[in-house]
Amino acid sequence: MLETPHVALGIAIAVKSGNPWVAIPLSLASHFLLDKVPHWNPHFYSETQKFGQPKKISTYIAIADEVIAIALTLFLAYKFMPDVNKSFLILVCSTLSVLPDQIKIPYFFYNIRFGLIKKWVDFERKIQIEIKPFWGIVTQICVVVASLFWIFN
Repeated sequence: MLETPHVALGIAIAVKSGNPWVAIPLSLASHFLLDKVPHWNPHFYSETQKFGQPKKISTYIAIADEVIAIALTLFLAYKFMPDVNKSFLILVCSTLSVLPDQIKIPYFFYNIRFGLIKKWVDFERKIQIEIKPFWGIVTQICVVVASLFWIFN
């Protein structure tokens, strides 16, 4: 799954829970739950196997997604100010909701393809449920919309 849906749900968990002892582990766990929702991703792994690195278009998609996810995080953390605790919890939960994907960056972009990083990439690949781009993007839009609806209601 792209990062923006992970972040949107992580933030929703932070906002609705308000309890760091609940929100922090749930936002991390939500990552694995969302990876089981049928979705589409750029094919970093197969591109890396075939070309030695991800294609530029996949990298650009990932960068755009990261920028949107960061902007959403900062916007919502700011929106909940002056409640510093909630804003900080939003930042933490947003980060943890994408941490399992961020751990894979050295594998794809710095050619570190051994040891724990390789095992992690293999594990993450096994739990993904990928589908064709149109429906895979639709499911992710639904996750973002549902998360935003949950945040603001």
